Amino acid sequence: MKLVSFLNNGQESFGVLGNSGLHPVLETFKKDCLDLKSVLGSQKIKDLKTFCQEKPIPLSQVTLLPPIPNPGKIICAGMNYRKPYPVDGIAPPDPGNIVIFSRHSDTLVGDGTKLEYPRGEAAETFDFEGEIVAVIGKSGRFISPEDALQHVVGYSIMNEGSVRGWMKHSVHAGKNFHASGSWGPWITTVDEIDDFSSLKLETHVNGKLMQSASAAEMIFSLSELIAYISNLTPLNPGDIIATGSPDGTGGSRNPSVFLKPGDCVEVSVDRIGTLKNHVGH
Repeated sequence: MKLVSFLNNGQESFGVLGNSGLHPVLETFKKDCLDLKSVLGSQKIKDLKTFCQEKPIPLSQVTLLPPIPNPGKIICAGMNYRKPYPVDGIAPPDPGNIVIFSRHSDTLVGDGTKLEYPRGEAAETFDFEGEIVAVIGKSGRFISPEDALQHVVGYSIMNEGSVRGWMKHSVHAGKNFHASGSWGPWITTVDEIDDFSSLKLETHVNGKLMQSASAAEMIFSLSELIAYISNLTPLNPGDIIATGSPDGTGGSRNPSVFLKPGDCVEVSVDRIGTLKNHVGH
């Protein structure tokens, strides 16, 4: 299934994307589960199709939201692909441990929504970062790597937008500019993806290929990330984990290629879809 959150005539809803369009959930179902996060928490996701309208509506009729507009946690892996970072032109040795940081939910918009171009000096180093996202569907603490993927309900895509100059102030600052990134366009459930490591990610900016890598190239696997994070904090349905961005980002290039107003960023992952956003003015 492809799980979608959206706005239709100003009303927030969710549903399942089919071959002929979007099937919103019935209003009666929303009395028990107001949003996708609630559905995941109630473990009703496998039955969701049965609670959706039979007649689809065109996807073009709605505004896509982040698949889970109110994730409990947004945890991102840093330095999880081999690339020149930070912007020195030299690839550092592999990190000796997993590197993570968090983002606020209002830093990420949905597919098709414009990214907010930073003001002043911050605009000079506004970067793109294509990433594959894992969505947690089952709670867990102290999860073993062997059991980790059993806690994943599906996968999505993120443009983990960053302001490189502000990362010199702190990682938190550089990663948490309002509406600087996006995720979506939907969640593809695990039953449609037999092998996470085989997923291939590509990022295009204004039609030019900038990033291309498979999940198998990650330094730390998704199972290792989940196990590590769950050792720090419980993982709950609706939490999302961005698994890191490969080489090719604007800041890792010489000369640097940072985003400008009007630029179009498209992040694609096979068997999931394409996340597309323009940079606002």
